[in-house]
Amino acid sequence: MTGMTSNGRRPLLNRRLTEFGTTIFAEMSALALSTDSINLGQGFPDTDGPEEIREAAVRALRDGRGNQYPPGPGVPELRTAIAVHQKHHYGLSYDPDREVLVTAGATEAIAASLLALVEPGDEVIALEPYYDSYAAGIAMAGGTRIPVTLRPHEGRFRLDLDELRDAVTDNTRLLLLNTPHNPTGTVLSREELGEIAKLAVERDLLVVTDEVYEHLVFDDAEHVPLASFPGMRERTVTIGSAGKTFSFTGWKVGWITSTPDLVTAVRSAKQFLTYVASGPFQYAVAEALALPDTYFEAFRTDLRAKRDVLAAGLTAAGFEVFRPAGTYFVTTDIRPLGESDGFAFCRALPERAGVVAIPNAVFYDHREEGAPFVRFAFCKRTEVLEEAARRLRSAR
Repeated sequence: MTGMTSNGRRPLLNRRLTEFGTTIFAEMSALALSTDSINLGQGFPDTDGPEEIREAAVRALRDGRGNQYPPGPGVPELRTAIAVHQKHHYGLSYDPDREVLVTAGATEAIAASLLALVEPGDEVIALEPYYDSYAAGIAMAGGTRIPVTLRPHEGRFRLDLDELRDAVTDNTRLLLLNTPHNPTGTVLSREELGEIAKLAVERDLLVVTDEVYEHLVFDDAEHVPLASFPGMRERTVTIGSAGKTFSFTGWKVGWITSTPDLVTAVRSAKQFLTYVASGPFQYAVAEALALPDTYFEAFRTDLRAKRDVLAAGLTAAGFEVFRPAGTYFVTTDIRPLGESDGFAFCRALPERAGVVAIPNAVFYDHREEGAPFVRFAFCKRTEVLEEAARRLRSAR
């Protein structure tokens, strides 16, 4: 009778959520603790962001700014800073009073957008593998998830644009995109985004685009917001977040930018989720977004060097490595190690090597597509990455 109502008629959990149990992140983090392993599974830094931004949060707390409920759309200082950021980096103009909404991290922005814009029977196309909250958000909204799979080709995971076009039906309401892409590290090119934009305009689709890794692009990759393409500003909800850019993931400060009508729709859902959150941290993030370009450049340079340390270590340990063009995750193929089951591999890895990773299959509807792939996070101190690489080589 566990999990049943007292009269036994049906399970306690809403049937839309029955496929979502305890997340793999909780399982693997617990395993990291119990085995004293290096946790390269969950994507959080092991150092804090800029000291001056941390002090800005302390100053806001002491000055009594944000200690009570902040305004529903977000504090004006942060909404203005977001609008200035979008204009400075991408040439996109947004009215901070009508076209910006602050959320409790990007996860709430995703959930609120899907709850606001999707109804039962609507199809939502998501690029597979995908951040696990996408599937839960679509399910809670009553939508139908339609995965379009990124597949490895010439050292990176690539989108098949023909497959994307074929996935669109008369029931398609929304495209849910993520670039730079977690977990594969793919950054959609300007040409790929242009084709997606044409498709969205042609089929009159809404688009929610998760761009939280916008400042973490490496080598020759560039981040181009989908909203900057012709016909896209009026149909695109763009999601950003302070956590990944400033290494304060616990502050939970995210945002959306879009048209007044779309922002109003998302806010209608968001107000019944957290209502508001992160008051003092909103003031600190406003100051963070105003940091000089040199901060963003140095942050990118540091993460690129850490990527290279981990990628080299994984290669030396025998993995096939897909060098990411963005984010702070490296996807690997375990088949060169004589393995093919990512779940079994990751559950055994802490005992074998003292390192924790995440099986990519959890990010797939088509689990067989992701079975041999494993994700490692490199947003850690260099000495931690070097030790993880040493352990993995020793466990061969």
